[in-house]
Amino acid sequence: MNRRTFLYQAGGLSLGALVGVSVPFARFMPAGLLPVAVAQGGDQDAISGKLGLVVLNNRPINAETPAHLLDDEITPAARMFVRNNGIPPLLTDEDVQNWRLKVSGESCQRPQEFSLRELKEMFPVYDYQLQLECGGNGRSEFYPPASGNQWTTGAISCGEWTGVRLKDLLAHCGIESSAVYVGYYGKDTHLSGDVAKTPISRGVPIDKALEDETLIAWALNGEDIPVLHGFPLRLVCGGWPASASGKWLSEIVVRDRVHDGPKMGGKSYRVPCEPVAAGEAVEDDQMCIIESMPIKSLITRPKTGLTHSLGGTLEVGGHAWAGDVSVREVFVSLDFGKTWINCELKGPVNRLAWQHWKTDLKFSERGYYEVWARAIDKSGRSQPMVVPGWNPKGYLNNAAHRIAILVT
Repeated sequence: MNRRTFLYQAGGLSLGALVGVSVPFARFMPAGLLPVAVAQGGDQDAISGKLGLVVLNNRPINAETPAHLLDDEITPAARMFVRNNGIPPLLTDEDVQNWRLKVSGESCQRPQEFSLRELKEMFPVYDYQLQLECGGNGRSEFYPPASGNQWTTGAISCGEWTGVRLKDLLAHCGIESSAVYVGYYGKDTHLSGDVAKTPISRGVPIDKALEDETLIAWALNGEDIPVLHGFPLRLVCGGWPASASGKWLSEIVVRDRVHDGPKMGGKSYRVPCEPVAAGEAVEDDQMCIIESMPIKSLITRPKTGLTHSLGGTLEVGGHAWAGDVSVREVFVSLDFGKTWINCELKGPVNRLAWQHWKTDLKFSERGYYEVWARAIDKSGRSQPMVVPGWNPKGYLNNAAHRIAILVT
């Protein structure tokens, strides 16, 4: 069955018949939702250095992490999702030793180049836990379908990154008052093999570039950044679409206009400036660049499909994040959103790190349950219960995460 096309109707299959057991709160199940126990699926394929990721595409390599494998407070590199637009460079030791980062652009006063050693010696070094999420995370739930990798919930991570602040580098090189945007270029190769083509070159407004947490990083979780994640150098802009965090970083450009590199225009990493009907055509000039990611949460324990004994207590937990801001509250529901239970929520380790939540649940009777999680950010913005705001590329789905539990 396809969760995009399934329609639960009174007079069709009952919810209990569909999942094979009684459903205590079936009367509260919203019409049009396919039970998560029926919708789940996906095969796991091997990628060197990765554990249990689900491969969505192999040219370029794109793979997501099942939710239950994201339970660590700091995401291990082996469980970090992979999103590439081009082919990673094949680097020799000599390439790394001779690596240079160029800083240039119309609004750069003193264009310069830096070796890796110079970056590490000339500027203060910082460590931050930073959430990176693909703008298309959750794309598989949009209907009509949106083109692109069909991410479910696993294109999110929060690793600990080590490097220098971009703002310190830019201060050293000088920024003109005309500076509007900062863009990046990397050494990945276009899928066509044409070295004259750039697979992706995105960027962020100057204010985001000058935040304390925006890093030029060379280490992830205390070790060299893995090749698939940008070794030996990458830009990290936490809280925004991960496509703004350029890998295999070779050049930073300070622009006097919105950066116009590949994947900055058209419908790439853009959503309609005004809401549109599902499936409606949208002109490119009516699309706005995605900036801060929306409020979201993830249930990482237990794994969906768990069988639990009636009478026992079940701990559920996970993470929540909200782009540039912090999370205020996390709730879970056992009755399809009819009532909600407030969870214990930790504050972020640093700005732009995700937050950890948990609670204990008890079930009133045997049967099929879904645990739904919903977060609210510090401004009062809440996750929706259903897939929000259709858009042509399937970005920014922050609907409540849900898992299946069988109580026996």
